[in-house]
Amino acid sequence: MQSQAYRHKSSSMIWYLFLLPTLLGILLFMVYPVFESFRLSLYVSGRATETWAGIDNYKSVLNSNVFWKAVFNTFYMGFFQLLLTIPFGFILASLISELKWGKNLFKILLFIPYITSVVAASMLFLFVLHPEFGLLNYFLSMLGLPTSVWLAEPSSARWGAILLGSWHWLGFVVIIFLANLQAISEEIYEAGAIDGATGIQKWLYITIPNMYGTFSFLIVIGWISGLQRFTDVYLLGGLQGSPARSLHTIVGFIYERGFGGTEYGIASAAAYVLFAIILFFTMLNLKLTKMKI
Repeated sequence: MQSQAYRHKSSSMIWYLFLLPTLLGILLFMVYPVFESFRLSLYVSGRATETWAGIDNYKSVLNSNVFWKAVFNTFYMGFFQLLLTIPFGFILASLISELKWGKNLFKILLFIPYITSVVAASMLFLFVLHPEFGLLNYFLSMLGLPTSVWLAEPSSARWGAILLGSWHWLGFVVIIFLANLQAISEEIYEAGAIDGATGIQKWLYITIPNMYGTFSFLIVIGWISGLQRFTDVYLLGGLQGSPARSLHTIVGFIYERGFGGTEYGIASAAAYVLFAIILFFTMLNLKLTKMKI
């Protein structure tokens, strides 16, 4: 019995050896940077020198007008992207689920933008938003609507970034909605039809109530993703989020201070402020949407 127990223990240890490279990777590239970033947030750090600063870096971040401008831009773009993408994605998913043929084709067409590289998507939108040769202004002019120099004015630049984010994320939203729509029992719809419910009534009183969990899920992960937005707006607006820092996000502020100005202490403090913001709004969203974790 003791020999069998020893062999079983030895076998278990072998599996831990197989896990060792992954565990070391997590420690070196995830756990250690978190603690090192917190340590740096307490120092005034340059290229080769460090001076103790305590919470001064956090005070500098919270007293920075540029940081609060970045917070406003991040929330503005995140809010309107969710407001556009989730309802529109739900309507598209509802229409696709009713199709008798071609469902997979529409799924593929809508999902392609999501799996497209953010860099490639951003470069594409630089062409789409071009004031003279851009597709968006071309279609607006065909419809007799006013055109815009999208990336030259703060308000239109933000909306250009919102359109890019919505287009890129829409496919994911549609696929998630379709997965939940297919999980709703047909018997519920049949019972509604027997009671005389029309198609729109079944959609309002059966489909939508059964989608609350999916709405909550998309709102939560949408806010988390939106608060970390950087790559696409960086490619559209550069290091300072031009024009007039209208595309400057919180992560853009961290990148500018850390890699553009070598203010590693400020950048690390801003990263922890961002973590606190994400944690607060995630818990708030979970509370408001009544989503269980």
